[in-house]
Amino acid sequence: MMDVALQPGVPDIPDKLYFKIGEVSELLGVEPYVLRYWETEFTVLSPKKSGTGHRLYRRKDVELLLRIKHLLYEKKFTIEGARLSLQAEARAPKPRAAKRLQQDLFSDDLLPNIRRELAEILQLLK
Repeated sequence: MMDVALQPGVPDIPDKLYFKIGEVSELLGVEPYVLRYWETEFTVLSPKKSGTGHRLYRRKDVELLLRIKHLLYEKKFTIEGARLSLQAEARAPKPRAAKRLQQDLFSDDLLPNIRRELAEILQLLK
């Protein structure tokens, strides 16, 4: 997934645990009702609620909202298109995990370890 927060023109997200809807609204430059609407359309977006029912957004929620805004406002995706794009990004393998998998597959220790484990299994079966 592209790190929207690192793009030019995107505001820095303050280092806080939780953000109120007004703070997120101001940060993104959209009205609070837009954020509430996006919550209904993007099920991955689910801010916590305070004891008084106020929405409390975490940093990952704000980053996701920045991504949604980018898809809808700059890339001109429809709501459905943005939803599908986010789902595809979530399913895509993470580069670090893919690299680690590749390193594991081509590791010099892999084949000897497999042989050793198979030999142990054969011993148990005898």
